[in-house]
Amino acid sequence: YSSYFTFLMYHHQQTLLNQLKEVTGTTDIQLLQQALQVSNGDLAEAVAFLTEKNAKAPQQDETTYYQTSQVPSDRYISVGSQADTNVIDLTGDDKDDLQRAIALSLEESSRAFRETGITDEEQAISRVLEASIAENKASLKRTHTEVWSDSPNPHDRKRIDGCPVGLKNVGNTCWFSAVIQSLFHLLEFQRLVLNYSPPARVLDLPRNQKEHRNLPFMQELRNLFSLMVGSKRKYVDPSRAVEILKDAFKSSESQQQDVSEFTHKLLDWLEDAFQMKAEEDSVGEKPKNPMVELFYGRFLAVGILEGKKFENTEMFGQYPLQVNGFKDLHECLEAAMIEGEIESLHSAENSARSGQEHWFTELPPVLTFELSRFEFNQALGRPEKIHSKLEFSSVLYMDRYMDRNREITRIKREEIRRLKEHLTLLQQRLERYLSYGSGPKRFPLADVLQYAMEFASSKPVCTSPVEDIDTSAPPGGTTGQQLPSPSTAEQDALPPAESLGPTSAPSTAPSVAQQQRVPVHKPFTHSRLRPDLPMHPAPRHITEEELRVLEGCLHRWRSEVENDTCDLQGSISRIHRSIDLMYSDKSMMQVPYRLHAVLVHEGQANAGHYWAYIYDPHQCCWMKYNDISVTKSSWEELVRDSFGGYRNASAYCLMYINDKKPFLIEEEFDKETGQILSGMDKLPPDLKRYVIEDNELFDKEVEEWDAMQARKAQQEKLDLASAAAASTAASSTSTSSSSPQPMSIESSPPDNAAPQQDPEYMEQPSPTNDFKHLQEDTERAISRAVAAAAAAEQDRSPEALLNTAIKLEYARLVRFAQEDTPPEIDYRLQHIIVYFIQNEAPKKILERTLLTQFADRNLAFDERCKSIMKVARAKLDLITPEEVNMDAYEMWHQDYRNFRETTIFMVTGLELFQKSNYVEALVYLIYSHQYNKELLLKGPYRGHDEDLLTYYRRECLLKLNEQAAAMFESGEEPEVTSGLSIMNELVVPCIPLLLAQDTEKDLLAVEDMRNRWCSYLGQEMEANLQEKLTDFLPKLLDCSTEIKSFHDPPNLPSYSTLELCERFSRIMSALGRVSSSGR
Repeated sequence: YSSYFTFLMYHHQQTLLNQLKEVTGTTDIQLLQQALQVSNGDLAEAVAFLTEKNAKAPQQDETTYYQTSQVPSDRYISVGSQADTNVIDLTGDDKDDLQRAIALSLEESSRAFRETGITDEEQAISRVLEASIAENKASLKRTHTEVWSDSPNPHDRKRIDGCPVGLKNVGNTCWFSAVIQSLFHLLEFQRLVLNYSPPARVLDLPRNQKEHRNLPFMQELRNLFSLMVGSKRKYVDPSRAVEILKDAFKSSESQQQDVSEFTHKLLDWLEDAFQMKAEEDSVGEKPKNPMVELFYGRFLAVGILEGKKFENTEMFGQYPLQVNGFKDLHECLEAAMIEGEIESLHSAENSARSGQEHWFTELPPVLTFELSRFEFNQALGRPEKIHSKLEFSSVLYMDRYMDRNREITRIKREEIRRLKEHLTLLQQRLERYLSYGSGPKRFPLADVLQYAMEFASSKPVCTSPVEDIDTSAPPGGTTGQQLPSPSTAEQDALPPAESLGPTSAPSTAPSVAQQQRVPVHKPFTHSRLRPDLPMHPAPRHITEEELRVLEGCLHRWRSEVENDTCDLQGSISRIHRSIDLMYSDKSMMQVPYRLHAVLVHEGQANAGHYWAYIYDPHQCCWMKYNDISVTKSSWEELVRDSFGGYRNASAYCLMYINDKKPFLIEEEFDKETGQILSGMDKLPPDLKRYVIEDNELFDKEVEEWDAMQARKAQQEKLDLASAAAASTAASSTSTSSSSPQPMSIESSPPDNAAPQQDPEYMEQPSPTNDFKHLQEDTERAISRAVAAAAAAEQDRSPEALLNTAIKLEYARLVRFAQEDTPPEIDYRLQHIIVYFIQNEAPKKILERTLLTQFADRNLAFDERCKSIMKVARAKLDLITPEEVNMDAYEMWHQDYRNFRETTIFMVTGLELFQKSNYVEALVYLIYSHQYNKELLLKGPYRGHDEDLLTYYRRECLLKLNEQAAAMFESGEEPEVTSGLSIMNELVVPCIPLLLAQDTEKDLLAVEDMRNRWCSYLGQEMEANLQEKLTDFLPKLLDCSTEIKSFHDPPNLPSYSTLELCERFSRIMSALGRVSSSGR
């Protein structure tokens, strides 16, 4: 045991050293050991010590500050960061040196782009962005990760049957949620934690500090896991376990913990806790720690150190992998398994080279890879995130890294090395065809030949290109060689008129005062050809014989070049395929590991958010665990968020499980009944009691809430009845002179009085008001009913006529509801009953609404209509609350009011958009989209086309972004201020709405807007513009989906139904003329 303890101490020290290397970028082993010795093993103090050391040392050159030198004995440093030996002296006056330097720079940029998919410009932009964001860290904090506020309604926090439980974020603890959820859904790990019992000797009093800390944490973790198994809550509070961990980290609540650091600490504590239990249970045997058996493996280090061969067996837990410079997980692993000059390991010569190979001798059931996506920028004194793309698969075969396959893997590696050398030669040859030329600008050779052919074939011209220029146009201008004036450049920088809104005036010719003023430097102006110049230059003189010979040669050469290019590309594709299939034989696919969880980090090195994707083998789908939110996901969404290179989100940790050990994710069976244990049956008695008590507390909270809501509803009903009674008394006093009716509205009970205050779209005080058409429809139905009764010689009593009129009106509205109409016609706007029918409103709601229509007092223009109106009102009085649920009745009518308001918002927004008034249009489109989304949650026919509103909301934001960017590019102070004001007040607050929508087009739109502004970082500009840009970018790049404050909804004018239908028809017809591809 002492040797095992010594090994654990050594392993712990190596872990600290590796963490220090990763955080600080320092590779000097003696310096790292000195830092640990000075800090007594405290990681934070050691980092501070090394940072102070680095600050005193001379800073590196700016172009190489992100690189680290490679030491053969260090397996965790960045791979591939080699110094460039092609040094060109630019201090002299030799212009050839400058040209060669530019060409070399372009070649290196092209090579880096081919290898990583990230250009040097993008890397530089990323570094500048991180510098800017670090300086503006206060504005970047994710407001919703500070403290969650629970919904007061416990029904909102009630767990849906079968849905996994989320974890509440109790203050920047998304890291805790991501890791704990990943481990909890390893059912073997879950069983170990739930069934853990502390050693008997420490039940009374822990004997040392480690036991005093680890055992309470284990109990809190057991409690947390038990709630995640059997709680009735949608999410649970992990505060107690988090607080114990935070004390160990010695950090404030406002700091975001690193997933790697936390996972190391968590597994160390679990290992210690289970070790104590294992020592107590083992009698005369070597104790077996289940945490070690689950998460730790072994590898054999084989190598040469200063000419001497060695072999060492080492234990590993979470395996660190460098990301920078690699395209997929296998490339990372290959680089991690080989260090230094390794050729001599399997050569007969006694070489003095040093290097080593790693071969796995024993893989753990749970194989965890730490992806090192942060590197320390020594020049800036802070870590930076690596955003490059790294692919990984759902199934990983580890055979090529196993010690038993050492010889065959070496053979295959040698074959791959030979193929890659051949591939490099072919790619270099192909590059000469695709990037032809001797200067900094190069083009595909086939295109160069095509351009030459087009030039030769152009119609010859007999005049000089400068002879036909009107030299008298610009006053004070020069003849001969003309330079563009500042005003021309300004005009080129302006965007099209339609993108600037109605306030922008068309460009006019520059005045004399404008030409004489001092030109303002505008860094974003693009040079353009004058529109009156010919599209292509042409030869002065060329004979038919010359043209024939030249065309023949150019055609033949272009054909040869295209064939050579095709052959090279085919050979390159075949080599790529050979490399990809090198390990595809069955003998190298015997150790499968399946992806279990992916931990994702979104943000920058100093701020961000964590969540996890975890595979559910029972539902055969991926689940996304984002704090309290647990939702179904997909492999496509996981790839988009985890691979990197697309957004500032990428995988930080990968958890694979041995696919041949199903017990890791299988449910436990009852030994007596053979049934699967699920839910509360999984829990030991003490945890079952704990969960039952918590569920009883939650049930009590639900009961208290329901009782309180019932009391509120009763009180509101009493208040409504009192108000209705007062209104009825006043109405009775004013109509006392009229003849009394036994079933009139005035004599109705208080409970039935309130509904008589009909909605504005059902009754109006005068037939000349907005809804005159409703009265006309009613009178038309009555006339048809009278005609039908006369034709059939039926009863013509007011009640019989009312019944017939209602049936006829209902049949008419049903036809409208069932009619297939074009987009510009929506019968729901014309009548509420159509809306109710399409949304399957209850029959009683329909009947009462139709009765209300015929009970309109405005019908009393003749005795027949007056008698029918009185019968309808009497029938309304007879309807009891038991027959029609008045709460449901009012809810349906309120939904229709909301539908009309949403329509007005939508129509107004689309009209303003059509007029290019994007600033005002945005507010209407935002609220129409939000209200429409709420309506559609109740049914597909409750609102309007969501895709249409989503499209125009997105387009309006893109137009505003273009408008603001054009203002910023102008360089004029008022324009710049106005442009940034548009972004800060309108565009930036709406970006979380697009991110929350999480559709591909919305996410691409956000990326387009961000990229437009990020592109300015690589351009020269005045200091005040740079300052404004630096201040603005962190707000634009905030990755939070927390909805920020926005403008209050505008007050809507009152529109009649006819007016609203006409406006709706006009705008939808106008949109219909836009091509479908445009939308």
